[in-house]
Amino acid sequence: MAVSEIFNSVFKVDGKLATVNMVPGKKVYGEQLVREKGTEYRLWDPYRSKLAAAILKGMKSMEIGGGSTVLYLGAATGTTVSHVSDIVGKEGIIYCIEFSERNFRELYMVCESRSNTIPILSDARDYQAYGKEMEAVDILYEDVSARDQAEILLGNAELLKKGGYAYVAIKSQSISTSRDPKEIYKEFLGKLEPVFEILEKIDIMPYDKAHLFVVLKKK
Repeated sequence: MAVSEIFNSVFKVDGKLATVNMVPGKKVYGEQLVREKGTEYRLWDPYRSKLAAAILKGMKSMEIGGGSTVLYLGAATGTTVSHVSDIVGKEGIIYCIEFSERNFRELYMVCESRSNTIPILSDARDYQAYGKEMEAVDILYEDVSARDQAEILLGNAELLKKGGYAYVAIKSQSISTSRDPKEIYKEFLGKLEPVFEILEKIDIMPYDKAHLFVVLKKK
């Protein structure tokens, strides 16, 4: 079995993306577990995770690493959260914001076995409320379905350290179904330019359509 590390704590196992399982023997979303030389890896499905899709589509740098503090907006049922949990390890922490009570119940179960995750049932627009409970974070990750997705990101950027990084899946269909996605992306990024430097723009087809994944650095 061929194992290679492509980013900090992100691996390819026989050509498939994977992270080292923080909770050996436990699956999160039915993913395959494989063992090599005493280490258990969880294969990371790019059709279930936009971050995995972006990595496979050529994302050049990955600033999420061991010990990172992450504010994750739109944590959903915890699929990508669980892999980020593997990556940041026991010294890192992820604040997982989710608005849907149904999704939150599943997210909470994922977080129960992962000591570096904190599930927070909240609207991502209420950053001033949950921000009182945390110090400035290293990483801001946004995957929310909202017409005002750019404004939500900019509000939460107040909780991101200067020089910190943001990873964003722009959902054009959530912003408008009648406009050209390219037009939506241009307008979205224009709103961010006063606060963020745009480092990468990645089309994540065929894993997800009408999405642009962007990597940003706070000015």
